[in-house]
Amino acid sequence: MSWNTFGRVLRFTTWGESHGPALGAVLDGCPPCIALTEVDIQPFMDARKPGQNRFTTQRKEADLVKILSGTFEGQTTGTPISLMIENTDQRSKDYSEIAKSYRPGHADYSYDAKYGIRDYRGGGRSSARETAARVAAGAVARLIIPEVKIIAYVCELGGDKIDRKAIDYDQIGQNPFFCPDEAAAKRWEEKVDTARKAGSSLGAIVECVAEGVPAGWGAPVYAKLDGDLGAAMMSINAVKGVEIGDGFDAARLTGEENADAMQPGEDGPEFAANHAGGTAGGISTGQPIVCRVAFKPTSSILTPVDSINSDGEAVQVRTKGRHDPCVGIRGTPVVEAMMALVLADHKLLHRAQVA
Repeated sequence: MSWNTFGRVLRFTTWGESHGPALGAVLDGCPPCIALTEVDIQPFMDARKPGQNRFTTQRKEADLVKILSGTFEGQTTGTPISLMIENTDQRSKDYSEIAKSYRPGHADYSYDAKYGIRDYRGGGRSSARETAARVAAGAVARLIIPEVKIIAYVCELGGDKIDRKAIDYDQIGQNPFFCPDEAAAKRWEEKVDTARKAGSSLGAIVECVAEGVPAGWGAPVYAKLDGDLGAAMMSINAVKGVEIGDGFDAARLTGEENADAMQPGEDGPEFAANHAGGTAGGISTGQPIVCRVAFKPTSSILTPVDSINSDGEAVQVRTKGRHDPCVGIRGTPVVEAMMALVLADHKLLHRAQVA
């Protein structure tokens, strides 16, 4: 069975392929009477869409969203919301050379092994093009959690980290890397250009912070907030690791160093630190939710790599076409979308049981 649906109360199903006529999402469980039109969704699509600068794929897609169902007179009706994004700039011929060859690091071989058939045009269903539908669904999810502010940014690219003392959120929209450090963004221009011209690619780490999440969302066992965030982020194409709070660094601390000490405050406890990333026992603490997502280098590269074809013969694969030299850059709006979808789901789950 193929699994294309995520969420519990707020569930979304994505559909479509990279080179099909369209792709989209069906969002079910959205409360009624929330103001919603395409205008509310499009800014987030514009942040993710390809072809905006030389540091991303040159595929040109407007990524215009059409709401096909679930609204009436500009408001949600409580019924499934169907969202569609047309594909308009496919170049399937670019993939003719890999029709029978497997790109190392991509899903070509594993997909073929599972289904016995694969759409080699851009990876079909396994393409990162699918994430456009997630961003559309995530834009709707944000309307369910207006009390929460979500922001994501690239904090490391190609092994080069930002200076955390220089973080300025206003810089994120001022450069093509979603980078909050102006100096790092300047350095990254040369790094990405060098990789692109060499026919190679780079990895990146995206950090996402959600502020305004109240204490109490999540559950202590099988619906842990951080567990669902981990599953959501790991479901994004090219993601190989997720950290909540200090993540792996927490294993290098002592108990007293890792403790998020509390003291009485006017509006609840005041925390001395946030090593746990805003969760404790799978439940939100009221502190900012913080996670980091590691994106591997793009697998589709011009540099020849040893592989095999569908007949089991040795080949060298060199992937033509238009690809992101660093998939983590455009992955940033996707991370925000998945954060929004998980938090909206947990708000509704909490309301159903407790409120």
